Amino acid sequence: MLQTNRSTLTQFLIEERRRFPGATGDFNALILDVTLACKAIASAVAYGELGGAMGNHAPDAGGSVNVQGETQKKLDVLSNEVFIQRTEWSGHLAGMASEEMDLPHQIPAQYPRGHYLLVFDPLDGSSNIDVNVSVGSIFSVLRAPQAVIDSGRDVVEADFLQPGATQMAAGYALYGPTTMLILTVGRGVNGFTLDPNLGEFMLTHPDMKIPPDTQEFAINASNARFWEAPVKRYVDECLAGKTGPRGKDFNMRWIASMVAEAHRILMRGGVFLYPRDTKDPSKPGRLRLLYEANPVGMIMEQAGGRASTGREPMMGVQPTSLHQRIGLVFGSKNEVERIERYHREPALAKEGEPLFATRSLFRD
Repeated sequence: MLQTNRSTLTQFLIEERRRFPGATGDFNALILDVTLACKAIASAVAYGELGGAMGNHAPDAGGSVNVQGETQKKLDVLSNEVFIQRTEWSGHLAGMASEEMDLPHQIPAQYPRGHYLLVFDPLDGSSNIDVNVSVGSIFSVLRAPQAVIDSGRDVVEADFLQPGATQMAAGYALYGPTTMLILTVGRGVNGFTLDPNLGEFMLTHPDMKIPPDTQEFAINASNARFWEAPVKRYVDECLAGKTGPRGKDFNMRWIASMVAEAHRILMRGGVFLYPRDTKDPSKPGRLRLLYEANPVGMIMEQAGGRASTGREPMMGVQPTSLHQRIGLVFGSKNEVERIERYHREPALAKEGEPLFATRSLFRD
């Protein structure tokens, strides 16, 4: 049934722009270009095997490998190309960077260049695409450095190395039973649902908020032997339930699709941990700072949650490389702050000591 009282994404962006009389509209147009890419990817995902884009991308049967050292799916490559083709021509971008590309993508010479940078993970969770688990696209908009705007030069890696606090917008599209767009432009978080009849994103979840407390956490328990002591302590306390120091039972979730994890937390609260661990000492974390942690972190904080490395606020981290990895904890504010506190406190027990060694009658 058609509901005429809902705002479209275009209407929402126009209303936001009216708060800034000098705005040119380029920023709005860029967001709409990105959402057009998301619509195209949603269609490809929905067709599944019928669309011929399932399985590995391969010049050979083994599949090609991206800069992250991961085997690319056909839909990874397709989604990356869709993002490029839908955004490079419009004159709003000075350049873009993707999880799937080694180097920044330059705007072709035949197109004008703009004032913004786009960074994106074109298809997060794609390892689950063959089993029909929800996947999504994550994106972030940065302002190009003034030197790039003034000179029109090609972008370089250093231009993208901006802390999360400088993001102008962040969002993700979730390709699930319905296609949803979650967006922040720095004034709260709003959710839009794709109306398949109109082909428009409609505002369905205004001013989304994450409850500060929760009884649900998400972590890959198969990595437990590699966790640092503060993470072990937190998870053990959750698992101890009502009879433990937390005094309440927790549920554990793990989808292995961060967009789906983030969406669940945004809708009903929870905490997600993909922390730094000792599995691979050369990598300080698993997730990508620019393409995943920063945009999801901005969304969480704009919705009243918190995002952290476990040791420091995510939005304050200074990136050092285009494909930098980092530990990430996000979700309900009080739980994330508790995990941060556990990282600050001195070790209460040596690695491998039994659970009760860290307990006290006077510790919450």
